[in-house]
Amino acid sequence: MKNIKVLMLAVAGVFALGFSSCVNDLDVTPIDPNVQLPQDVLKDEAAFEALLAKCYQGLACSSSDGANGGPDISGVDGGFGQYLRAYFNLQCLTTDEATCCWNDTGLPDMHNMNWQASNQFIVAMYYRIFYQVSLCNELIRQVNTNPAGVEFQHKGALIAEARALRALSYYHAIDLFGNVPFSTESDAVGAVGPKQISRADLFAWIEKECQELLEGNDLAAEGTNVYGRCDKGFVKMILAKLYLNAEVYVGEDRYAECAAICEDLVAKYNLHENFADLFAADNHLFTANATFGAANEIIFAVPHDGINTTSYGGTNFLIFAGTGGDMNAAEAGISSGWGGLSVTKQVSERYTAGDARAMFFTDYGTEIVDIFTFTSGGYKSMKFRNVNHDGSAAQTTGFVDTDFPLFRVADAHLMLAECAARGKADNAKGLASLNAVRARAGLEAVSSFTAQDVLDERSREFMWEGCRRSDLVRFGQFTTADYVWEYKGSVKEGAAVADHRNLFPLPPADVNANGNLTQNAGY
Repeated sequence: MKNIKVLMLAVAGVFALGFSSCVNDLDVTPIDPNVQLPQDVLKDEAAFEALLAKCYQGLACSSSDGANGGPDISGVDGGFGQYLRAYFNLQCLTTDEATCCWNDTGLPDMHNMNWQASNQFIVAMYYRIFYQVSLCNELIRQVNTNPAGVEFQHKGALIAEARALRALSYYHAIDLFGNVPFSTESDAVGAVGPKQISRADLFAWIEKECQELLEGNDLAAEGTNVYGRCDKGFVKMILAKLYLNAEVYVGEDRYAECAAICEDLVAKYNLHENFADLFAADNHLFTANATFGAANEIIFAVPHDGINTTSYGGTNFLIFAGTGGDMNAAEAGISSGWGGLSVTKQVSERYTAGDARAMFFTDYGTEIVDIFTFTSGGYKSMKFRNVNHDGSAAQTTGFVDTDFPLFRVADAHLMLAECAARGKADNAKGLASLNAVRARAGLEAVSSFTAQDVLDERSREFMWEGCRRSDLVRFGQFTTADYVWEYKGSVKEGAAVADHRNLFPLPPADVNANGNLTQNAGY
């Protein structure tokens, strides 16, 4: 049982402050009929911390009322619209990493890569991003205005963490949607029609935010904040990923800057010796700020708790939806599986014998014969599981305890290796990082490598961790015929799709409501 006090679990009803995010709250409104004024609620620092807790909780849950409560955003199913589940649908389900046999309206279109602008799963991710932005904006705004005149002890830290979380969501916005509506705490509450920021300007804004947070003293140093809260390691990962993808976002080569950050990260964090432990029910033990000594691979995790933090998204979705058919649900640590997710043969066959990361149920074979039948083929991932790393049971089998490792130092290792393969970092250091990741997986060292080798290693290392689409876009393999997978482009053998699908569309309702917004090309 987890015995760590997580701020996120202390969410109170103080978040319903009548805030607005962007354009008429982007059709995203807090569902709470008992809205209270800030001065009536934010009377001490604990209340402000509860509001910050809501900013964290928004990454893990659909609402503050539990898995069955009303979702924070209207018009989107609470399960579909949970932040990490929506992110998985866009970052993993659209790639070779996953198919889903369910036939919910718009869901098959994600893997088939023929989605429409109004697709509910894309809309869910968009609104979740900007709901998070609005939460963080409101926290910063309320701390600065301080309506009840609270005497703060940690004012700077409250603002810094909200800024860091906001930078994360804006990073997801620039990666998934490109040119997006933009607002900060400086914009008037309820302002109609925020202006659309260009991808280049948003890149510069995120870069500046991250640099200021790293240069300042308000955000905790790497691995020193309370478990479940972000620190400078979190911000460095955002900035490294921003630089890694700079050619896609702004047409600039920033690999050398990415490499410099990654060198710093790999010097501060350690690869955990057992890969499987990182995805167990007690994987909080291997998080940097859990104060468990050298076991600090996970730089930041989104906490899940089978009793206190429940949702139908996040790791709960990955474990339940990835289990079904003849699989043993008890082995996954759950009551029964939903039978939804499979892995394409292009991914499962990429693993070689002896690779500790090849955690699959294999009875149905590698090839997916019928994409709408869970048992018709395709390996099933058993990477995430609701069982403690020593084999003991988690708290409950109805919801999972497994945290989602949003950032791991293994990613810094492979980003450094990629930068080296592109000629922008020391080759010996890049090779050492690549081989460190391979050694942990039980694979032999290599003496040389290419950028494609790193991409393939990333596929094996980060399956279902939300990296794949961005990686394929960066390598020019997401839409083209240079690399295809089962049912890409709605074809069993895989086919190219139009290049405009490298970006997702803005919701038509938002574009129609805000004359400042221009839809992405091709939609």
